[in-house]
Amino acid sequence: MLDKTLKDEIQAAYRQVVERLDLTPRYGQRLMIAEIARTLGEIQSDDDGKRTNDTHVCVLEAGTGTGKTLAYLLAALPIAKARGKRLVISTATVALQEQVLNQDLPSLAQHSGIAFRYALAKGRGRYVCVARLDQALDGVVPNPTLSLFEQSLQEQSADFTGLATRMGEAYGQGEWEGDRDTWREAIDDQYWRRLTVDHRQCTGRRCGHFAACAFFRARRELENADIIVANHDLVLADLALGGGAILPDPADCVYVFDEGHHLPDKALSHFAYRFAVNGCLRWLQTLKSSLTDLNQALAVQPTIARLLAGFPELFHALEPALGDVFSSGHQLTQRPNGLSEGETTWQQRFAKGEIPDGLHEQATQLVVMFAQLSRNLESISDILRESLDPDKATGLDREQAEDWLPLIALVHGRAVDAHALWQAYSERDPENEPPRARWLTLTRVNGEAELQLSASPVSAAHTLAKNLWGRCYGAVVTSATLTALGRFERIQERAGLAGRYRYQSLPSPFDYSNAVLSIPAEAMDPSDRDAHEQAIVRFVTKLGESEAVLVLFSSRAQLRAVEKALPESLKVRVLAQDALPKRELIERHRAAVDRSEGSIIFGLASFAEGIDLPGDYLTHVIITRLPFAVPDDPVGATLAEWIESQGGNPFMRISVPDASIKLVQACGRLIRKETDIGRITLLDRRVLTRRYGQALLDALPPFRREIGA
Repeated sequence: MLDKTLKDEIQAAYRQVVERLDLTPRYGQRLMIAEIARTLGEIQSDDDGKRTNDTHVCVLEAGTGTGKTLAYLLAALPIAKARGKRLVISTATVALQEQVLNQDLPSLAQHSGIAFRYALAKGRGRYVCVARLDQALDGVVPNPTLSLFEQSLQEQSADFTGLATRMGEAYGQGEWEGDRDTWREAIDDQYWRRLTVDHRQCTGRRCGHFAACAFFRARRELENADIIVANHDLVLADLALGGGAILPDPADCVYVFDEGHHLPDKALSHFAYRFAVNGCLRWLQTLKSSLTDLNQALAVQPTIARLLAGFPELFHALEPALGDVFSSGHQLTQRPNGLSEGETTWQQRFAKGEIPDGLHEQATQLVVMFAQLSRNLESISDILRESLDPDKATGLDREQAEDWLPLIALVHGRAVDAHALWQAYSERDPENEPPRARWLTLTRVNGEAELQLSASPVSAAHTLAKNLWGRCYGAVVTSATLTALGRFERIQERAGLAGRYRYQSLPSPFDYSNAVLSIPAEAMDPSDRDAHEQAIVRFVTKLGESEAVLVLFSSRAQLRAVEKALPESLKVRVLAQDALPKRELIERHRAAVDRSEGSIIFGLASFAEGIDLPGDYLTHVIITRLPFAVPDDPVGATLAEWIESQGGNPFMRISVPDASIKLVQACGRLIRKETDIGRITLLDRRVLTRRYGQALLDALPPFRREIGA
């Protein structure tokens, strides 16, 4: 049970914040605090502080207006501090991350009476490498060997030199902390690549600039922080590196995943592999052409000499094998002569993730070759790193090691990635488990044909269950939309969340009877595309002149068709998502409403989530079509095939629950504050005529309903 002292501390901090900020206590917020405190407070530990029970995760659906951020900070922080753990707040979007960092945490520190330190965690690639910056300031190419991969950058431009000079001055004078996101101007990607390194290229404590390193300076701040603000991508990247590489070890963390419904998709993208055949042949050729220079510089070291001596034979085997894959890929995609004129891409998915025997045999050979190349490059890289340590006698000078480590580290990383892809193609999937999705993509880049092979798990459940939930000290998953059709089964299935964890859907502070959900007589079945588009045009044409409206479309083609069909007098009020940047579109919409003029936003799926237009800025949401996503992407299609093979119905198991979540999100754009009122119009008649329609309606908040004939 939760210690009484901790319970009193949490309650006192909540009362103090509410009083000082003149907040209205909310029932859902108090329930959320209690549920988090109960879950984390009941975690049992051994003498080393390691968790010994497995009911350490709570999953809480809390809608807009609950006050989620304050609730999870007040409940989790005192417990994490008392147990000697770090509280990691992870978000899916930059907007929420900035809100937590710049508003919520400073306010909590000022008004709660809880003493704590907090820091923002970013990946190494977001920080300038001081060694690279120093080389740029000296007017030299950051590394003569690495530049072989970026021939176009060998000549230092005046723009790059000026940028490096300004950065050097700002960093040296303490006016800039060295991270890309806080630099006062946009940085060209090609310039930034010359000024940063990845974890393989970084020499860490052996670097002569270690004391001034921006990344490790930030890491030291993390070591002293009670709360670490991160994002889902960074947490997953840390797990992919084994955990504890970027963030503290998961066993020492209490995680809060806000916007937690994004976590499964983020995880899928992190554990997918891609391999471009011609891209690989190019970097292999570059390494091959560097062998003479490599031998002259490094072969004085016996182990490196032996490893380099084996490279020609390895290249001799790899190059024709990859050429064979390129030819096979064109045959398998039924494009033996490549893409036809006008085509830019063509995709071929392998049904059930099963690749042909010929490609499987090639993969079995290539996984062995890339394993050997990876091992050899890793060994050379390790020796070069040791050569940077004055206490290690490797037979190489520090200067030689510094010159060649960036190139070796870079190609080592590419070889490791290649090995992972070919391993995914050479392994057979276990029976009775979801297979990997595997597919080929033909593209044309700058007029040159490219074949890309891809592999991805179809579910992140096993990975998250093993590497995150199974290893962390405690966790909270929260979002406004975690249930599908009113149940938690879908997020459990996708995120690997066990049934024994705590689940609760918290009550909303909003009175949803202030809003009307309308399914008018004009609503049509979208299967008749032309009739449906005409119905949308007719309905939008009848909107009031001063209405503030968001119209959500399921396809860009339909958005454009409807916009084109509108009368000219109405088009001037329409702000289309694909015509303006999101920030500018929202600003124009708000300005029009402030002038008491009507404004109509035409948006796609991304506008159904994350758009915050309270009060008069949005009084009518029109959903043109039920938000079904057809599982035609390779990952979704492979999962649907597997469910079908197991006797299931992928439409009812995937499509309908996912549509329910998206429909709730879309409707959630209307009521953003307790005083908001308005109307939601659904122009898809299937919600009344199909058997799943009632379930979708039942999962929505209790709006007043108007159903047309």
